[in-house]
Amino acid sequence: MSKFTRRTILKTGGAAAGTLLLPRFAIAQADNRPSVTIAVQKVTNANVLDVLREQSNVGERVFFSSIWEGLISKNWRGSLEAVPGLATEWRRIDDQTVEVKLRQGVKFHNGDELTAEDVVFTFSRERMFGETEAKSRSTIQAFEKIPTPRPGKELPPDVPAVARRIWPDLVRVDAVDKYTVRFYNATPDVTIEGRLSRYGSDIMNRRAWDESASYLDWARKPVTTGPYKVVELKPDVSLTLEAHDDYWGGRPPLKRIRFLEVPEVASRINGLLSGEYQFACDIPPDQIAGIEKNAAFEVQGGTILNHRLTVFDKNHAQLANPLVRRAFTHAIDRQAIVDSLWAGRTRVPKGLQWEFYGDMFNADWSVPAYDPKLAQDLLKQANYKGDPIPYRLLNNYYTNQVATAQVLVEMWKSVGLNVQIETKENWSQIMERAPTRAVRDWSNSAAFNDPVSSLVAQHGPNGQQQQIGEWTNVELNKLSEFLETSTDRPARKKAFRRMLEIAEREDPAYTVLHQNATFTAKPKSIKWKASPAFAMDFRAGNFEA
Repeated sequence: MSKFTRRTILKTGGAAAGTLLLPRFAIAQADNRPSVTIAVQKVTNANVLDVLREQSNVGERVFFSSIWEGLISKNWRGSLEAVPGLATEWRRIDDQTVEVKLRQGVKFHNGDELTAEDVVFTFSRERMFGETEAKSRSTIQAFEKIPTPRPGKELPPDVPAVARRIWPDLVRVDAVDKYTVRFYNATPDVTIEGRLSRYGSDIMNRRAWDESASYLDWARKPVTTGPYKVVELKPDVSLTLEAHDDYWGGRPPLKRIRFLEVPEVASRINGLLSGEYQFACDIPPDQIAGIEKNAAFEVQGGTILNHRLTVFDKNHAQLANPLVRRAFTHAIDRQAIVDSLWAGRTRVPKGLQWEFYGDMFNADWSVPAYDPKLAQDLLKQANYKGDPIPYRLLNNYYTNQVATAQVLVEMWKSVGLNVQIETKENWSQIMERAPTRAVRDWSNSAAFNDPVSSLVAQHGPNGQQQQIGEWTNVELNKLSEFLETSTDRPARKKAFRRMLEIAEREDPAYTVLHQNATFTAKPKSIKWKASPAFAMDFRAGNFEA
């Protein structure tokens, strides 16, 4: 029998070459890529994978950059600066209009090519805005509880509520041609490009929506363009993804990713050390040294563009007087929390803002000073008599949440505030409007480099606080509209500063505790870089085992 080498095969023509290449083709299909299990505190809060419903820290982790992608993306391995995503370029037509060129050849998980039709549908009434109108600053009531999905494709009320938070003045999106779209705003807006890059402006496949039996069916298995596609979402248990090998950014390095809910920190760490999990998320700083004593493991992470807050419901009888809320803010020794619970691995920021705001950043601003005597004087002026004030708390949804709450309660107690912790099971119970809703935990991110992405988006007319009826302020709402529609940067900065004065000092909606930080443990043998965000990047070039 003749001996065939690679050289003789290449010289052989027609049928002989085809016959001999068949087994080589079969071998090439073997998928030897690794799969990983990632232990997380929570997969999603709403038990869906819709970016307009799951606007959360835990949602960011599983969504980006694995499932959902926007027209303008973020450099997850850099400083989160804007980079081309599903769009290759964009340009201003005028103060109210932006034109976007789509990346050609992008494939959805179902094999469809991304076109302008999908983008137009993503920003449509049917998918995003419902019956809401552009240029309306009336508050859309939502979020007091997680709604039961309706039959068919009627949008849950929180979807258009979030959509108008993100896009308050978007009128329509038109297809110019197959790969070009234009965004038309009802008002001037210097932040349209930022809004395109933010969480919630991500693109979906129209055909998959049309073919879904209901909103819930679609929302638990959305068809998008990311490097991994949804296999199965088990509510309150796990999310399994598999590689989307037609991904425009290159073949994904992992075969499968499973995000598994492991609420207890100790269980996440033990599972990592035993090899049950390849990644353990939400590691408290005081556990880092113990993990890294084992030379085979390391912990990555640090500060992110997210601040931890304590939030007030001014409708509560004891919090109606702003002097009481001001007393809360001055009774907190924030640096002590950073030093003791975070081992100095984060910092106390200059209020609800970030340096990457550039010339909109107020460098001389500060959080309320730690001043127990002032806090006591404010309570005396308010005639506070020591009545109980409930503090609704989740069990370590945030890293160090319970420990932080216990420290805060003691600090508040020392100035005369009678704050009582009420442990709740989920966000629906935290948000529920009732006489016992008074103080709760939260965090705010900056979705892009302008204050409308945080202070307005979370505390303005259609921010979560106002949508659930916790807090409102007429002057701040007027300033929010100005900030969203003005093109005068010095005037915008002045308005922003006044909004900080209102929301953090005069009529406190919240008080900033510290900048957030996130830490992820893994074997050193896995070559992977953490993002400066909750998001975990598993695209080509960021994983090697």
